Amino acid sequence: MGATLNSLRTRLEQAGQLHVLRLWHTLDAGAQQAFTQQLEGIDWAELENMRRLVFQRNAVVPAVLNPGFDLGTAITPPCLGLGNSSNQPSPTAAIASGSRALVDGRIGAILVAGGQGSRLGSAEPKGLYPIGPVSKQNLFEVLLGKLAAVRRRFGVQVPLAIMTSSATDTLTRQFVKDHCSSGNDRSGVLVFQQRDLPALDAVTGQLLLDAADHIAMAPDGHGGMLGALARCGGLDWFSGHGVEQIVSFQVDNPLAMPLNCEFLGYHILAHADFSTQVVRKQDPAERVGVVVHSGGVYRVVEYSDLPASLAAERMAEGGLKLYAGSIAVHAFSISFLQRMAARSDSLPLHLALKAVAHLNGGVDDRGRPQVPSGPNAIKCERFIFDLMPQATRVCVVEIDAADGFAPLKNPSGAASDSPQHVHAAMQAFACRVLAKAGVAVRDGIAVELDSAAILDAEDIGQFLPPGTLIDAPMVVGRLDFIQ
Repeated sequence: MGATLNSLRTRLEQAGQLHVLRLWHTLDAGAQQAFTQQLEGIDWAELENMRRLVFQRNAVVPAVLNPGFDLGTAITPPCLGLGNSSNQPSPTAAIASGSRALVDGRIGAILVAGGQGSRLGSAEPKGLYPIGPVSKQNLFEVLLGKLAAVRRRFGVQVPLAIMTSSATDTLTRQFVKDHCSSGNDRSGVLVFQQRDLPALDAVTGQLLLDAADHIAMAPDGHGGMLGALARCGGLDWFSGHGVEQIVSFQVDNPLAMPLNCEFLGYHILAHADFSTQVVRKQDPAERVGVVVHSGGVYRVVEYSDLPASLAAERMAEGGLKLYAGSIAVHAFSISFLQRMAARSDSLPLHLALKAVAHLNGGVDDRGRPQVPSGPNAIKCERFIFDLMPQATRVCVVEIDAADGFAPLKNPSGAASDSPQHVHAAMQAFACRVLAKAGVAVRDGIAVELDSAAILDAEDIGQFLPPGTLIDAPMVVGRLDFIQ
């Protein structure tokens, strides 16, 4: 340990981070060994780049992630509206193409279930949050059920990779082990973990201790998906299953429809490297980024990076000028992901100012680091949509938010994106699908669609004949579930 400690001290001194060893003498041998392993896992060149970005920020010199990009020239790109008969190619052609790809086993999926879930206030992974308005199924059950419904319809399982973080990995793997039998073969499910990156003091760029033997860390964003997938052999795993196109979607959106045949068909027929679903943004204050087009290049601008004056600009008919709200449902050609994974610079770092508990901020009466009263640290992350400007062809598909976007972001009682909002959206969606099949729901009655049984209105007839009136809470597709 002596030689290891000496080399570690030298490395830390060179990086200007020797202060992290100030409590080394208080640690037992086991804690020292664990701390050493964490420190040895830090990419010091990447750390130096992160600190450079922090210093640029403090000097009011913005990190130039897209040189030459002028937001003032940005416009909303042409969007194919889901179900719009004027689309070229037509919805019929797109549905046929997407269906063939599913039947042929050429489609894979990635469920992004990492992060920390701090906004929701849940101690468990967000995927375990009970969200079914009647069934109380959790987000994992609802979303995995959608893949099971696709398997029922097309006779082929969609290979699924689930991305976790250090905060969600153990319980997610346990869930997959215990519950993956809900229509999905375990051999077709891969669980992989995104990296953590150190949190840095917002002023000094120094590493922060959140314990005497641990550096404060945070997941590296949904863009960490690409590197993590490549490191674990996931891209080869998909290729081994015959996958040519991969869709990705977020665990917090129970209405997500990444495997919609029409969406997949537009992506395939456009020969796109990168396709994305958007919803029409109505309020400039909505916390969604926007897809824009400028100088022949497509990109997503985060809501926090969009000046309020530009976000509020409207067209003559009254709609927002930049209205294509990004909902983090994407499709990629696997060849494009392979090319991007081979490059170290394909996804730049973004900085976020956050409140991070650390020892310098004091400890509470139980010896735990205290969370400061305001943001004190920089967390660095990558965004998967930063691949968009590097795509040769991009396809943007507008969907109805009521059919495919009900994000769970905030705790119960919040003004937006709370469990109550999601429940209402899921019930409204169920009522619309049932109405298409000629099934009515009495006012005030809670109803839910079993995601593993109901892909769309075509499946309703297997469970309820037209003319049925639902007058008691139930989960349609599970006729045993009637309250």
